[in-house]
Amino acid sequence: MSRRYFGTDGVSGRVGTHPMTVELALRLAGAAGRVLAPDGGRVLVGKDTRLSGYMFEAALEAGFVAAGVDVLLAGPLPTPGIAYLVQRLECDFGAVISASHNRFDDNGIKFFDRSGGKLADDLEEAIESHLDEPTPTRESAALGRATRVDAERALYQSFCASTLPGGMQLDGLKLVIDCANGAAYKVAPRVLADLGAEIVPIGCSPNGRNINDGCGSTSPDLLKLTVAGVRADAGIGLDGDGDRVVMVDHLGRVVDGDQLLYVLARARQATGELQCPVVGTVMSNLGLELALKGLGVAFLRAAVGDRHVLQMLRPHGGVLGGEASGHLLCLDKTTTGDGLIVALQVLAVMRASGKTLAELAAFFLA
Repeated sequence: MSRRYFGTDGVSGRVGTHPMTVELALRLAGAAGRVLAPDGGRVLVGKDTRLSGYMFEAALEAGFVAAGVDVLLAGPLPTPGIAYLVQRLECDFGAVISASHNRFDDNGIKFFDRSGGKLADDLEEAIESHLDEPTPTRESAALGRATRVDAERALYQSFCASTLPGGMQLDGLKLVIDCANGAAYKVAPRVLADLGAEIVPIGCSPNGRNINDGCGSTSPDLLKLTVAGVRADAGIGLDGDGDRVVMVDHLGRVVDGDQLLYVLARARQATGELQCPVVGTVMSNLGLELALKGLGVAFLRAAVGDRHVLQMLRPHGGVLGGEASGHLLCLDKTTTGDGLIVALQVLAVMRASGKTLAELAAFFLA
């Protein structure tokens, strides 16, 4: 079946033009409710900090409630936070309003299933099959209810911290955290501070229009300057919805997704934890493949996009994969790309090895 609305990561586009209109969002919610919770249920809805997020949040809320689905409104929260909380709060599915690393005038809507994974192709096709139908409205007694659950982000914060091994703390580390004025602007600084790190936050003042604007993983120049300027141990740059990360070493040099993937693979191979192939994409640096080969680690290439990386990891039992852009998967920690959790795993390698990020990344270049 050819797709008219869903791309590789949900429905997205320029706000105010097809398909990113209030009318389509309303119909999308009705169709998703019909397919994913036909007998009623619960959906968790999150968003990033774009101005249009409020509009689409209201449209989705109306469509879900009309379809008889209870709505939990999480407010601004990283996309992987919604994936986690869908499971934690025992929801039937989740919806995220975000255009990830794109400009503020774009937006998108994507869904997670009850396990926190991306929807299977057949479910997206089933939702599409209902999009040309009128939005269903149940009788009053069967309507859903909407509830704000902003405080539940604390559950996600605790989960992120728990992915560090053996109760490890980050005291003694000075870190710059750039949240791209996006969805992670509350949770990422809090997690790092609670773990004992001294933090210097930048890109943590969203105004609805400045998401990914000269900051974050796609524009790391400010992060580089700040790390060098405050003499930090490392910098962490997330994108607008928190599913991508690049880092900066203490010398002010960017460490991209391919390099981070190598750092994690090398550390896990050394401890015997890495038994399966690492998956990159057709665009991954040849140096990554050669460096992993030197460690005796198999490397596979998928088509571009984390969905394709995930699809290649699963049949091989793999847990590590990703792209140079910083969209990395640690499937032994979480179900989807999570920039903060990936950064925490890299910080854990730094702490356990006693090496700087510059020293760890240098192995990739050697």
